[in-house]
Amino acid sequence: MIRTIQLNDIVVEVTMKKIKSIRLKVYPNGQVKIYVPLHAHQETIHTFLMSKLAWIQQAQKQLQQRETLHHQVNYKYCHVWGKRYLLNVIEHNAHPRITLTHNEMLLHVRTKTSPELQQAIIDEWLRMDLKMALPPLIEKWQAIMGVQVQKMKTRWGSCNYTRGNVRFNSELAKKSPECLEYVVVHELAHLLEPSHNSNFHRFMDQFLPNGEVEVSRYVYQSSKGGRIYCPLEHHARIIRNATPRFAQCVF
Repeated sequence: MIRTIQLNDIVVEVTMKKIKSIRLKVYPNGQVKIYVPLHAHQETIHTFLMSKLAWIQQAQKQLQQRETLHHQVNYKYCHVWGKRYLLNVIEHNAHPRITLTHNEMLLHVRTKTSPELQQAIIDEWLRMDLKMALPPLIEKWQAIMGVQVQKMKTRWGSCNYTRGNVRFNSELAKKSPECLEYVVVHELAHLLEPSHNSNFHRFMDQFLPNGEVEVSRYVYQSSKGGRIYCPLEHHARIIRNATPRFAQCVF
């Protein structure tokens, strides 16, 4: 026999069974069920539930937080070089590490590692992956463009014309290889021309002759219809006003 009891704002499902003691359960969806002996009186059940009200509310809160965390951490997606991977968090007693399968990012962390620390581990892994991918591209395009990078950092994203320094946003490790190469050429072109004038556009056309097609995702139209190659340090500002067509390629 099944019925319900209203306990303040909580609905409790009551099931009478051939058992000797009362069993109270709270489920991840917030549902509360109580199993009672066949001979239990309504007053006894209600008194028992009232005595457990604080426990029920606390259990519902904890289970909701756990369910939310489960979806936020274990079922979110990460992008690496333009491909989407399902994040799978694996707890073990060893140093953290990340491995990629065909469609999953396996994040190995110690038990009870916070979501914030998990994200920090992923961010550092992406930064190191980008740091390994950049030197061959820099070397390739330095030779082609006749420029020399004095110092490279993988943190923000800009070019210092006078010092010959370039910086690249670690978020680039989430984008496609074509996107990374475009940004490398873009920043190195600033070693030839610091502003976005006609000379800069000429260099971009010279070194990326198919740029009109291949990098159209990274080009914005000005209010007068002219093209504007967006410098990396401006992407965070531009994304707020960008259309969905471009949103996937700004950082």
